[in-house]
Amino acid sequence: LLISASWDNTLHIINTSSQNPEPLTIQLPGKPHAMAASPSKVVVAMTARLVHIYDLPSLAKAVASGQEVQPWQQRESSLKFLTRAVACMPSDAGYATSSIEGRVAVEWFEDTAESQARKYAFKCHRQTAPEEEGGGDVVYPVNALAFHPRYGTFASGGGDGTVALWDAEAKRRMRQYQKFPNSVAALAFSNDGKYLAIGVCPGFETGMEDYSGEGQTKLFIRELGETEAKGKGAK
Repeated sequence: LLISASWDNTLHIINTSSQNPEPLTIQLPGKPHAMAASPSKVVVAMTARLVHIYDLPSLAKAVASGQEVQPWQQRESSLKFLTRAVACMPSDAGYATSSIEGRVAVEWFEDTAESQARKYAFKCHRQTAPEEEGGGDVVYPVNALAFHPRYGTFASGGGDGTVALWDAEAKRRMRQYQKFPNSVAALAFSNDGKYLAIGVCPGFETGMEDYSGEGQTKLFIRELGETEAKGKGAK
């Protein structure tokens, strides 16, 4: 299935193996800002803190039959501000979301009280402001999330130009890499988990009106050590 989301408030689902692929269109209640797929689910994060989760086998049947399909689950984001990125756990257990306000939330798909009690959120990608500027935190958007395909840990990238590795089960930061020259806009692990690709470009953090990433948009590839992204496990 090829799935696209647009600011016209729709999802389009296409079966690319079909001889005559006609898209199935799903109306969304808000503008989609981030989307990610796990082995069996698709998570769509929208404006107004709306999150819809769709079941992939149900979508495949709906595309074949042309029938309407409803979300498997409808949720409200754990984060108070606009969602910037979504990433799904390779274990198919849940997903992480990030916001423009320097926070990340981790949730599980299973809709039980015990499972939902495990969800949590935390602050990240913040820097301490100089005392002469009043102190406090300078908060940056968390633009990118990516789960390691082997260990289930995840990376986050922010407007502060840093990338951090997190252990979702142990709820702790494992490491933070050196500062990049500009905002981190995108992240992706290779299928074998050996490499991490980091997309960097100027963001809007400085309030620039004449935006240009010319000469500053770069792609960095980090080769990971054998256990560099391996977590410690739950506490």
